[in-house]
Amino acid sequence: MARFLASILLLGAVVASSPATAADTFLRMVSGPAGGNWYPLGAKLMEIVGTNLDRVVTSNAPGGGGANVQDVNRGDAEIGFSYGHTVYRAFTGVDRSGKEHPNLRFVATLYPAALQTAVPADSDIESYADLRDRNISPGKARWSGFEAMELLLSYYGFGVDDVRESGGTVHHVSYSDSVALMRDGHIDAFSGLTSVPQASFIDLNFSVGIRFLPVEEDIRTRFLAENPGYVESVIPQDAYEDLPGDVPTVGATTVLIVHKDVPDDVVYGVTRLLWERHGDFVAVSPTWRKSRREDALQAAIIPLHPGAERYYAEHGLLP
Repeated sequence: MARFLASILLLGAVVASSPATAADTFLRMVSGPAGGNWYPLGAKLMEIVGTNLDRVVTSNAPGGGGANVQDVNRGDAEIGFSYGHTVYRAFTGVDRSGKEHPNLRFVATLYPAALQTAVPADSDIESYADLRDRNISPGKARWSGFEAMELLLSYYGFGVDDVRESGGTVHHVSYSDSVALMRDGHIDAFSGLTSVPQASFIDLNFSVGIRFLPVEEDIRTRFLAENPGYVESVIPQDAYEDLPGDVPTVGATTVLIVHKDVPDDVVYGVTRLLWERHGDFVAVSPTWRKSRREDALQAAIIPLHPGAERYYAEHGLLP
């Protein structure tokens, strides 16, 4: 009996001194795909948070804008990147799932992204309208980029199912796989909702030579008026080598969201570190330079988490 009691006490001591105990807060992040900016930025954020907040255990996993809102809402992850329009559509229940996502809460507006659709420089494709019977790679089915591309194509009178029915193909693959497919001549167009410039398109421009499809003004105007959360955007001529000019398009803003049940003090700490350690994120991706604390609530079209609200109130940023 004495040995048994000693064993129980020893086991209790081991559990109490282990890295993760019942009092720890687990912060599982869903970020982005390989080849994009979100994954390394998510890894850096979780590294900083895990190092600087007591009793917070962190991890970072790949994801996509559409998948991330579902994972955070379900509680399969506590924090994630997405886009303003994706978060709005999910929260209000007007996305393709048709279900409201009431557990999402807003933390920060970060930096803008553009819908970029590349075709080989010598392609005869001049407009999105020309993609009806082509081989395209619009992103994985649960990514915000695919959601944006699918919606935009509807303004040209067709959808991805029509592409297949017209003899084309639709590849739901990663950025890196899309680059390989275009390099080998297996796809005619590759689209992504991502920062400008972006490594995958830089790679393609160097190896294949590409140009980008514009969104015509009348379609752009209607698209933006009818779809909250999207913004007007442009791919500047100097973003990639040998572009003939600026390319008008539509875009969205990267945002950070959390589950409503993440403790207020943890979200306060995440928000504080997000802005105090700005330079660490710029070192991961220069795109982060476009993230500014004074613009943090610009895309806050769902409820703000109380922990983030406290931080912004302290810095005079609440309306």
